Amino acid sequence: MTAARCRPIASAVLSLALTAGLSPSAAARQQDPDLLGLEKAGVRAALDQIERDRDRTAAFLVEIGGIISPSGQERERAEAVAARMRAIGLERVRVDSAPNAVGMVPGRSGRALVFVSTLDDLATVAEHQRRRAGPPRIVGDRVEGPGTNTSLTTAAMLAAAEALIANGVEPAHDLIFAAVAQEETGLRGMKQLYEEYRETAVGFVDILGDGGSISYGAIGIHWWRVIARGPAGHSLGGGLPNVNQGIARAVDRILLLPQPQQYRDERTVANIAQVHSGVVFNHKPAEGWFSLDLRSLDNEVIAAMEAGVRDILEEVTIETGIDFETEPFQLTPGGQLPGARESALVRTAEAAARWLGRDPRLSNAGSSNMNVAVAGGSPAIGLGGSRGGSRGEPGEWADIPAMLRTARLVLLLAAAPLEQDR
Repeated sequence: MTAARCRPIASAVLSLALTAGLSPSAAARQQDPDLLGLEKAGVRAALDQIERDRDRTAAFLVEIGGIISPSGQERERAEAVAARMRAIGLERVRVDSAPNAVGMVPGRSGRALVFVSTLDDLATVAEHQRRRAGPPRIVGDRVEGPGTNTSLTTAAMLAAAEALIANGVEPAHDLIFAAVAQEETGLRGMKQLYEEYRETAVGFVDILGDGGSISYGAIGIHWWRVIARGPAGHSLGGGLPNVNQGIARAVDRILLLPQPQQYRDERTVANIAQVHSGVVFNHKPAEGWFSLDLRSLDNEVIAAMEAGVRDILEEVTIETGIDFETEPFQLTPGGQLPGARESALVRTAEAAARWLGRDPRLSNAGSSNMNVAVAGGSPAIGLGGSRGGSRGEPGEWADIPAMLRTARLVLLLAAAPLEQDR
């Protein structure tokens, strides 16, 4: 019987299994094995190796998690990741100018499947690392210490890569494994990586967790700092113009923009979280600023809100004499690709997560490195789910079982055929 004729039967088996009350993982295990490449030589052995390598993978997480790496200062951690890439047998390993750590496993198609993990940490994590006495430590099923939660994704990615190489799994496409820098400060490392692989990639996989969720579309998030300037003075010579009057009017009108109500189904938001001006009671400040958070699934809606903000600021300047300047803080691109939900990349990721016992929530509102690829028109997914807890806090920790699940999920995606038309 041909593979094409097997698939409807596999779908029927899955449907019957769900109707019969089997768990998602039990049902998923009865799907066509060709979808996940489970019958490919070495795949099942590679999955087993990930479990056997548990202690070595956790030790590597201790190593890189202990390296202080706030966004923009990731070079030392990038070099440690590159050294690990070389040790496990990845080819063409390099640390680029971002600095991203990148290595590859060659495939047959001339195309590439790009796996991405986050290299950098929040600035608060770096502060907690500096205050902590000693590196992270392994305690039962946890790796405890600031710097471990995000770095779990890199440790899992390289555990999958090592298992693939050690068991001779031959991928259909070149497999690119990249720990990318500056995710927290404008997705700069991902932007550089994307420019390198956008023409050859069949897809990008952003590793964020163990498959509890899968994102296939991206929400645009534009953060601005709006700066107000006017004449300074002492309270005794106060009066108008006053930057605080300008800020107050602008904030009030921006929060009444119509798009968040008109396009609520597009997850449209206009929010102001921070307002800063002045330092003492008896002073009229010369400058103040407020934050502006605009987001939507529709890029045109974001553009319309930004145009509305500019109009409001011009109106307030005419009314109050206060000048305004908008300064980009972080602009995260968004986008929606037609047919993404039914693409080979998404369907394979969903099948792999279910085979591993997860019941993934599907979303078109990703917000991570994957946004760069989606905004550029390239297929991309974000694998969300469990990593650990207390991220950004002194008690941060990474969950070792979640790390191993993440590694197995990456391995299954790497081994899958990922043909565009099945």
